[in-house]
Amino acid sequence: MTDVESEDEMKRLAQSGVRIAFSALPTELALRIEPRWAAHGIAVFSNASAFRRQPGIPLVVPEINPEALAEPDDGKHWHVCATNCTLLPLALPFAALHASFTVTSFTMRSEQGLSGGGHPYMQAALAQGGVDPSIPGEAEKTEAELRHVVGWDGHADVQCGRVMRPDGHHVHVTVETEHPVTETAVVACLTGWANQRSRPDLPSGPAQALMVVDRINPAVHLHADGEGFEYADSAQHLRAGMAVTVGNIVCESDRRLRFEGFSHNTLRGAAGGVIYLAELARAMDVV
Repeated sequence: MTDVESEDEMKRLAQSGVRIAFSALPTELALRIEPRWAAHGIAVFSNASAFRRQPGIPLVVPEINPEALAEPDDGKHWHVCATNCTLLPLALPFAALHASFTVTSFTMRSEQGLSGGGHPYMQAALAQGGVDPSIPGEAEKTEAELRHVVGWDGHADVQCGRVMRPDGHHVHVTVETEHPVTETAVVACLTGWANQRSRPDLPSGPAQALMVVDRINPAVHLHADGEGFEYADSAQHLRAGMAVTVGNIVCESDRRLRFEGFSHNTLRGAAGGVIYLAELARAMDVV
């Protein structure tokens, strides 16, 4: 078994040609291990929260802030972070709306699948038939990462909770905007932004990063791939579960909008998302 903390093993792997490592380590281990791997010239793409928003370590959503991967002084990035899984069904539609209408404030309430707490947590909850809905620190983390990735500084009210569903994070969002909104204009904004920002040239990039529907149905929309919602083996069809679905769009006034977002937390929000991020970095030639 490989000892990931062994200095000799890090050197051996780097010298043998390993150039990329993926991390989903607990925070304490990530703090110890990830910088050392990066120091050996192995680019670390991390799902761990340990280094998110740290200076010099890009925190990136490919469609929103790929420029954060711009080359550093030495010409390469050796340590890059993906965001919290809860952020994605909020951040993609939020970024699109902010670009067109200027979001001044928002509220969000999440309904997060059990797998976001880890496989043992999910299995225990399913066996018990119930779950504590509270997720300590999740709301604060989601809000801070949204501000960092989008570059936004308005008022926010974020609440996060767990529900008895194995997979899928569902967010209920209300935004206040500086410029007038209509439902027709919002749909055009979301689809237009997705046309400009999606990366279907990358193996894991969904054909459309945002898919607009009338109403969100978690049972139907979990494996959105940017073209449809049919279930596919995600090990073979890399885009399965990589798109964010947006629905239930209602304009409550000309500057107040409600919508819902839904995405697969263990595909787009975790393993698939960090691979997608590495694909982007390779395409930009920064690792």
